Amino acid sequence: MDLKPRQEVLDCNLIKRSKLVEVKGVPLIINTATNWGHLWAFKARPEDLLICTYPKAGTTWIQEIVDMVQHGGDPQKCARAPIHERMPFTDLFPPKPMTSGLEDAEAMPSPRTLKTHLPVQLLPPSFWVQKCKVIYMARNAKDNVVSYFHFHRMNQGMPEPGNWDQFLQDFLAGKVACGSWFDHVRGWWEAKDRHPILYLFYEDMKEDPAREIQKVAQFLSIELTEPVLKRIEQNTTFEIMKANPMTNYSTIPSSFLDQTVSPFMRKGGPGDWKEHFTVAQSEQLDDVCARKLEGSGLTFHTQL
Repeated sequence: MDLKPRQEVLDCNLIKRSKLVEVKGVPLIINTATNWGHLWAFKARPEDLLICTYPKAGTTWIQEIVDMVQHGGDPQKCARAPIHERMPFTDLFPPKPMTSGLEDAEAMPSPRTLKTHLPVQLLPPSFWVQKCKVIYMARNAKDNVVSYFHFHRMNQGMPEPGNWDQFLQDFLAGKVACGSWFDHVRGWWEAKDRHPILYLFYEDMKEDPAREIQKVAQFLSIELTEPVLKRIEQNTTFEIMKANPMTNYSTIPSSFLDQTVSPFMRKGGPGDWKEHFTVAQSEQLDDVCARKLEGSGLTFHTQL
């Protein structure tokens, strides 16, 4: 991604709060919806690895872990470029002359590691045809919605979030970008029985990172020695990544991501939802969760 025109565009204040437009019943950022034909026609390659999450479910964390695993835990190799350049975000269509994530992906040689936030039913069909491996990371709904709320506050290209209570109600109704969290986590959970998908949980990664990193390595058919595993674990802690300009999005101008409003990497742990939810809100989300995930076998931990 060429940051020179990006910087120029962002400094010209062309980044504006976005609107949502439905694509096949799922609300998406208007620029993504406008370019839907191009995205749906994207040509995946057999060697592609796709990282998928609902927004703010530990996406950057799992991206950095994957890059570390692929590069033998070498921090220098992983510092070759900011994370959004190493792993293009296929659903991102910023204002011209900035390149889209799709264009960045198409220009990248194989093997590619790509990122998406799309629900399973909107994934471009070529990924299924090519039998691409997918790593999916899910995070409990309470922490996920809190993180997504603060992301809306600081990301000047996202829709206005309104106040916390309004945003929570929109989230519960699936009226936010990428739609219903419940449909998203359940759709990908059910898809793992039919496709090569490694389904991970944010809370498991927090609880035992070495165990979960090994799952990633095994899924990618990569053997990790104990010293390499330890190095990956150390270099992908929240504290290290929050201070790392290659992962903390500090290379993106503040006219786009205003980190004075809220840091891109804010808290990074389970349980912060307790600072935001009322008892009634917590019970409401629990009720919706029980109803929407019933019979799926999916369970989430809201604290460790």
